[in-house]
Amino acid sequence: MHALATFEDDALLDLIKADNRIAFNEIYSRYWDRLYATAFHHLKDSTAAEEIVQDAFITIWQKRHDLHIESLSKYLAAMIRYAVYRRMAREQQRQQHQLSAGGLNPAVTDAKDVDHKLLLEIVDKLSCELPEKCRLVFRANKLYDQPLEDVARELNISRKTAEAHLTKALKVIRLNLGKAFHFFSWFL
Repeated sequence: MHALATFEDDALLDLIKADNRIAFNEIYSRYWDRLYATAFHHLKDSTAAEEIVQDAFITIWQKRHDLHIESLSKYLAAMIRYAVYRRMAREQQRQQHQLSAGGLNPAVTDAKDVDHKLLLEIVDKLSCELPEKCRLVFRANKLYDQPLEDVARELNISRKTAEAHLTKALKVIRLNLGKAFHFFSWFL
């Protein structure tokens, strides 16, 4: 066991920003297995899962000087989740193109999975328009599945305040999501 194994993620991130490769290797060792398992669970393809995890760590290293990460585990999980969604969407498009070229209909269940992932991306983008506290509460609770009590504690606000922020965020997201669907329905 080396000295950095006892460091918190925040301290390791500070060292990574200072170009410390040993700290980067510690983060890599700490999270690689968990991230790979998540990617593999969704993709059922070991090569694709490895590529996604490797790309995430390459991005962390390349952007180390500009990163502002509150929770490394949540940040990495989100990176993997979005990379998996993008990979699934590309694969779905490729399959649809191949099937339509051969005169076959694309698989409906795969299309529903991709539609669900794309909907999550739309909701995530809509959450960017929320006021800061609303956005933080909404993302932590709804996108990262963090209990509302934990969110309130991390943001140093009461549970009632966190509930109010979440209620406001959900109203805004629902309203904007409805507008987005209405807009897209014109093109379908």
